[in-house]
Amino acid sequence: MDEKTYESLIKEFRLNDKDTGSTAVQIINLTRRILELTEHVKVQKKDVPAKRTLLKLVATRKTYLKYLKTQSLDKYSYEDLIKALGLKR
Repeated sequence: MDEKTYESLIKEFRLNDKDTGSTAVQIINLTRRILELTEHVKVQKKDVPAKRTLLKLVATRKTYLKYLKTQSLDKYSYEDLIKALGLKR
């Protein structure tokens, strides 16, 4: 996905115009960083700190997704976000 796709997803899932910290927006930003680091690690196979950071980000996103699954929000749902990001669950 490109940068414009992430920006449009953030606009779709944010709660208001200044929202930068809601669960959905954080998941979108984490997904963007995970994909960027994944590409980096594919090229730089011996970059151990990047691999560790990647694993930390994946664990953090998993925690946020688990939290979002338990919440009932009117604007968006867990399933909507998963579909929009193209994640497997």
